[in-house]
This record gives sequence, C-alpha cells and structure tokens, in this order.
Amino acid sequence: MQETDVCAILVTYHPDEELPARLGSIRRQVGAAVIVDNGSTDAELIMLRKIAADSAVTLELNFENLGVARALNIGIQRAVTLGYSAVLLLDQDSQVDCDMVKTLLAIHESFPTRERLAIIGSGFRDVHKPSPDPCIGDAFTEQWQDAECVITSGTLLPLAAFSVIGPFRDEFFIDFVDLDYCNRARAHGYRVIKSRRLLMSHSIGAPTLHRMLWTRKWTTNYSADRRYYSVRNRTVILREYGDYRMSGWALKSLFSCLKISKRIILYERAKAGKLVAVAAGWWDGVHGNLGPRDWRRQRSRRAFNEIDVNRPRY
Repeated sequence: MQETDVCAILVTYHPDEELPARLGSIRRQVGAAVIVDNGSTDAELIMLRKIAADSAVTLELNFENLGVARALNIGIQRAVTLGYSAVLLLDQDSQVDCDMVKTLLAIHESFPTRERLAIIGSGFRDVHKPSPDPCIGDAFTEQWQDAECVITSGTLLPLAAFSVIGPFRDEFFIDFVDLDYCNRARAHGYRVIKSRRLLMSHSIGAPTLHRMLWTRKWTTNYSADRRYYSVRNRTVILREYGDYRMSGWALKSLFSCLKISKRIILYERAKAGKLVAVAAGWWDGVHGNLGPRDWRRQRSRRAFNEIDVNRPRY
C-alpha cells in the first residue's frame, strides 16, 4: 500500500482559520481528502468551499450536527466510492507530522499478519500536557504496540477490514465511538495497534491541572453535552462488553459518575449543567436511550408541554 492509496477523512464543526494550513500538511501525504462538515456557519462554509476548490478535496455538507460517528461513515463511504484502499481519520484540530502516513504505512507493511489488522493508531502529543520522551524504537524494538483502544484521530483504517467489522456506531454520536469499534474489531478476530512514535499534536478536551494538598489532578473541562455522551456511551460499553454479574456494570458506571461529579464540583465551571448532564447520561445509558441529546431533550420538552396542555385549570 502506498500514500496515494490513502484518503484522509476530516470531520469539521465550526473550524478555525488555521484549518487550511493543517489540511495542507495532510494533503501532501495522501491521495485525496474528504471533508465532512457537521453544520458550520456560512462564513466557515466559505472557507471550506475554498479548500475544496482543490480537485483532490471533496466536501460533504450535512448542514446540521449529525455526530462524529455518522460523519466518519459518510466520509469513508465516499473514499470507498473513489476507490481508495485505506483511510486516515482526523479531527479538525489535529496537527500531523510530515511523515505520519509514511510511518503508519511502514508499520502496516511490516506487520506479520496485516490481513488481520483492523486499525493503526498514532501516538500523539497532548498540546496541553507535558509530552513523554519520544519512543522511536531501535533494532530490537517494534515500531508498534498492541492497544486496547486508539483514538479516532490519527488512525489508519484498512477498508477491507472495515467492510467486515462494520461502520462506526451512529447512535453513539460522539465519545467512545473509537472503543466500540476496537471492541468489535477484536470480536471479529482483528488486531488493534498503535505507533510507538508520536506522530501528531492533539488535544483531549481543554485540560487544566489543579493541585490540592499533595495531589495533582487533571480535568478535561468538557461541556455539559460532552459529559452526557461520555457517561452514557461508557455505560453502554460496560453493559455490552463488561464481564459483570447482574447489574454490576450499572454500579461501576455509577461510581465512575460520582468521581466525575466530584471533579466537576471541585475544579470546573458551569457545575450545575454538567452535573445534570452526568445524571442524564447515566440514566439513558442504563436504559439504552441512544441518539443525539438534543433530540431527546426536545422530545422531553414536547412531552412536558403535552402534559401541561392537558392539565386541568382551576
């Protein structure tokens, strides 16, 4: 497999003005790029359409936020139609190294059973945290390591394996989409690995470090919506893949929610909305209520209004 056999899939949602520069470093390493936009503003769409003036860039517009999973599936389907054999999945704010694709392809080609390889993730530097010493390997060290899960951004996805494992889980919307895919890959007998080298700069949320007595704690400062999806989807993952008796998975998720809530109370802003989101996410996860949170809130408001209309007046 060569770099020209790879199509980059980039999901955008209100991208910043530095996106063209970041995309430029990607475009030099792949055969083509597909941008899938999830409802950006008119001004942002002007920028995206200028980028798509490049004949090797395809722009897919959703006009609303359909979630990361759905956007990735749309982009991958376009890459399949264009005839590519692998895709490189990326977030809009990921800054890739100049030899990322070359390195990932070298790992793919050297892997002993590459026909059973589902996904190759990239080691990355968190732009908000100190980076570990780079691990470039030597004559006695493989350039890759097995991984339970790799983040979506920076992953090389062979499309032959994707056709067997199936698409990303639309109803998850965002968060734990990657873990669900990795779990399904292993269930089909595929391997999940990642590069030992750090191949891009990336951020998980907007983390801040806090000191209390002799401890140091990081918190992601996720929005209320991200807290909701994270808690809900993790609860579903525990139910479907965890080895727990009876409702042990629900209790484990609940304890995790309590830890998250403690961190929100101690260190984060907009505490009330986030705590409500955590509770709603746990409840919906336990009961298997998936899909976009906005749709669920709108349905709840409609139900409340119907009750209010039917309430007797005195």
